[in-house]
Amino acid sequence: MNKTVTLAHGNGGLENNELISKVFYRAFKNEILEKSEDAAVIHGGELAFSTDSFTVSPLFFPGGDIGKLAVCGTCNDLAMMGAKPKYLTCSVIIEEGFSIRELEKIVRSMKKELEVNGAIVVSGDTKVVPKGSVDKIFINTTGIGEIQKKGISSNLISSDDTIIVSRDLGRHGAAIFAAREGIELTTDLQSDCASLYLQVEALLAAGVNITAMRDATRGGVSAVLNEWSQQSKVCIEVNEEDIPVSEEVKGICEMLGFEAVNLANEGTFVLAVKKEDVQKSMEVLHGFSNSENATIIGSVTDQYPEKVVLNSSYGTKRFLDLPTGELLPRIC
Repeated sequence: MNKTVTLAHGNGGLENNELISKVFYRAFKNEILEKSEDAAVIHGGELAFSTDSFTVSPLFFPGGDIGKLAVCGTCNDLAMMGAKPKYLTCSVIIEEGFSIRELEKIVRSMKKELEVNGAIVVSGDTKVVPKGSVDKIFINTTGIGEIQKKGISSNLISSDDTIIVSRDLGRHGAAIFAAREGIELTTDLQSDCASLYLQVEALLAAGVNITAMRDATRGGVSAVLNEWSQQSKVCIEVNEEDIPVSEEVKGICEMLGFEAVNLANEGTFVLAVKKEDVQKSMEVLHGFSNSENATIIGSVTDQYPEKVVLNSSYGTKRFLDLPTGELLPRIC
């Protein structure tokens, strides 16, 4: 492990996992933390608890802004544990000279997204720091949600499960990069930033037997699948030609040498669902505009335990490893 922290340590991939496991997990080790879920399950399995910090650049991007991102990010982490978001805290670090008008715009975005989730901010903190101490504004949100269905866990995935993604991949990472670098596109590429609880609520109401869910943020779907395979000690096989990627994102990837499965998402989640409920899951997801192209991308086997295998359309196989190196900094 490096002796200093680099931008690669924030990529959601291999370096990030190493930093968390060798520094933070080593110091804070306990059985709740070691489950490595999107949110901690506490209070006898009745509550989910999560926190996240947001430092995106630019603050305003096609499809959202840092305020929308901050609420979606924490509420989605709660939703991935089958919990209804209820209460959030909001802590803000603001650089002196920051525009009040922009701050109000950010807060309005947060308010709107809170209403989508049926949640409220109940506590917070504000710090103003000298110019240059932060890049404009950083936001931390912490959330508590009421678990609607117990037992959802990325540690319980088995060969009885099928892997689904809720929509096309990589829109957030690609949109942020294009906005930050001033790349002018002929298409209207927007971030997928959105709250996911409504889809989760519908899946639970339909009685879908969900083993695990996770929103594919930093490190993308690649990071999610690798974490799952290691946590549940299974092999996840993915069919490359089934992975949904928009033409806009494909173009960004081809131009810059990225892989869509490694790019960040902020309104896309991965599900492990029991095989008998796959069709029901697809029907529910296809009823929502931001998951109308939900797709089955793979299955769970025991062929290569703790590995993710990518099956190409040419009949070849390769391991899909955790992303490494500096990907797209400041995407969330």
